[in-house]
Amino acid sequence: MAYKRTEGKVRGRKQPKAAQPSEQLDESHVLQPVRPNVQQSAARLPEGYAAFLEDLKSRIRAAQTKAALSVNRELIQLYWGIGKSIVERQRKEGWGKSVIERLARDLQAEFPGMEGFSQSSISRMRAFYLAWTDEARISAQPVPEMDGENLPQAVREIPWGHNIVLLFKLEDPIPRLWYAQQTVVHGWSRAVLVHQIESNLYARQGKAVTNFRATLPPPQSDLAAQVVKDPYLLDFLTLGPDAQEHELEQGLLAHMQKFLLELGTGFAFVGQQYHLEVGGEDFYVDLLFYHLRLRCYVVIDLKVEPFKPEFAGKMNFYLSAADDLLRHRDDKPSIGLILCKDRNKIIVEYALQDTRRPMGVAVYRLTSSLPRRLKGSLPSIEELEAELGEGKKKPKVGRWRAYPDEWGGMHKEGIREKPQRELDPEPICDEVGEA
Repeated sequence: MAYKRTEGKVRGRKQPKAAQPSEQLDESHVLQPVRPNVQQSAARLPEGYAAFLEDLKSRIRAAQTKAALSVNRELIQLYWGIGKSIVERQRKEGWGKSVIERLARDLQAEFPGMEGFSQSSISRMRAFYLAWTDEARISAQPVPEMDGENLPQAVREIPWGHNIVLLFKLEDPIPRLWYAQQTVVHGWSRAVLVHQIESNLYARQGKAVTNFRATLPPPQSDLAAQVVKDPYLLDFLTLGPDAQEHELEQGLLAHMQKFLLELGTGFAFVGQQYHLEVGGEDFYVDLLFYHLRLRCYVVIDLKVEPFKPEFAGKMNFYLSAADDLLRHRDDKPSIGLILCKDRNKIIVEYALQDTRRPMGVAVYRLTSSLPRRLKGSLPSIEELEAELGEGKKKPKVGRWRAYPDEWGGMHKEGIREKPQRELDPEPICDEVGEA
């Protein structure tokens, strides 16, 4: 660090007590650190330097992303090639399953620091190849992206862990490809992908009854139709069948993050009971959102009863007011979504038939039963009644008790049983060289 001489008081130090003349300090020789003048340095930067720096940062980040995607594509292609080679050898030369076990040992010995070549991993590579060749050829519905010979582009773009999820959770190659494409478009994490598969998004997407084709120009009508679904799964709410509208609304607000995930990508929450003043009177929209891809407001009206035709008239009024009071000149026409407890499709179609404003009608579903993974782990009603009837008596060996074990499942007294897993228990890795 550079130093300079200072006159007078010593800056940044405690002043010494007064000394005798013979002990006076010669402060003119005290060295002080030279602090750089940040403002002076910034002022000397050439014009346009800040913009140039930001441009370089963006280019570096883009290059890093491209490099990561390139590595992922090469990894997926490698695993596909390994699976293909094994299948071809087995078909031409009659190699059995024992070859996979031997391959795993030899590859791990050759590449000791590289994970992803265990016996189960190599078996997955073989299954991965077959999933997009043999299984794709026998698909009942031909798809251009699946020719049964080459790996679809979307599958190359997603991590290996995502591909394993698609492989083990879906049997039909068409939904597999659809989920892979949606993962690329929306950037789903593996956890979100699993959630969308388990909620059967493929079967629900775009299934709401709407009048978008009659009220919106293409391609806005097609985009809007894909944004809405039917039914909406609100199983994160703990509401009874007799819940009121305000309880449903408050429950959605309390779980807004989960509700946004269920709504889908692009929804931005604007407000609850959003105030609209029309003709000197006050009106309130249950939930107001803005959709970033559609570039329009989305009005949601909640109903805890089956659909009635008058609901469409009320939504038509809300949309007219929203377009007049909220819509920017660059925004697209607002769309409405009526969420009901139930609906009759024919009645909905008649109600929307001559409506000028774009809207859709869908139902919501609350949790009506235990998840599948818990049904086999919890005691039945008969077993609970028998347990309660015995009071404090020691339960017999083999009776189910609601005690969790170290596996996170349930066990019998004296007999622990590991819960079944849907995926292979070996960890799934997304890193390069892992499987």
